[in-house]
Amino acid sequence: MTAWFKRKEKGIQTATEEKKDTPKGLWYKSPTGKIVESDDLAKNFYVSPEDDYHVRIGSKEYFEILFDDNKFQELDEKLSSKDPLKFEDTKKYSDRLKAAKAKTGLNDAVRAAIGKSMGKDLVVACMDFSFIGGSMGSVVGEKIARAIDVAKKKKVPFLMISKSGGARMMEAALSLMQLAKTSAKLAQLAEAKIPYISLCTDPTTGGTTASYAMLGDINISEPGALIGFAGPRIVKDTTGKELPEGFQTSEFLKEHGFLDFIAHRRDLKNKVNLYIDLITNQPVRKEKELAS
Repeated sequence: MTAWFKRKEKGIQTATEEKKDTPKGLWYKSPTGKIVESDDLAKNFYVSPEDDYHVRIGSKEYFEILFDDNKFQELDEKLSSKDPLKFEDTKKYSDRLKAAKAKTGLNDAVRAAIGKSMGKDLVVACMDFSFIGGSMGSVVGEKIARAIDVAKKKKVPFLMISKSGGARMMEAALSLMQLAKTSAKLAQLAEAKIPYISLCTDPTTGGTTASYAMLGDINISEPGALIGFAGPRIVKDTTGKELPEGFQTSEFLKEHGFLDFIAHRRDLKNKVNLYIDLITNQPVRKEKELAS
């Protein structure tokens, strides 16, 4: 009997140093069970082609989608949080910050930049959920406020991309103060008659929803995004009412007047610039395909 299908020696013969693991990240499985290659996912604007599920992405990917040739100038890049309250729960806040920076390569939960989008300047502030759940602390509020100042000074439209679990509890009242600060800055932007577009992505919750996320001249969202102030259980306990299914989805909110539009990610660049042209009464720039 030949030995090509029958092992001659018992046990695994491959030396440990010769073993090769399958590289991680080659495949993505959506919540509906659809599987797609990571490269195909990136080419499709990080949207699962089979079920149209919008995968959570961060500032890196949104900047790639929105800025021409992915060229931009980042604003206040090195600004990072401190621990003024010396907060500690199961871990020191200072240690959480160090761990989040090491894991994500980010300095905090928002990045801001200015660059060309379809040939015209645009200021974008984009939150990163991977950094402590996209929580809004002092630095998040300050970076957004400074980005608004740049938009106001240069008379450039402002786009805010929200993706957040809400206020950062480790900064307590200092975090809550960012709601008022960013809202006041947006009021100044409105007085200067500079367009502000708010994009709510999955998830947009808590203090973020209670402040800048719902103050846009145009409020838009991605399909299927979770948007709300508090969780369903808290809302139910507070109101004492049964809530309709999917009441915190972008589709439900659009139907009830809280959102103006829902934009598919592949159309995001064209749609944002179309809204800006319409708001500013400028000639509509010709739509074009974003290079993959």
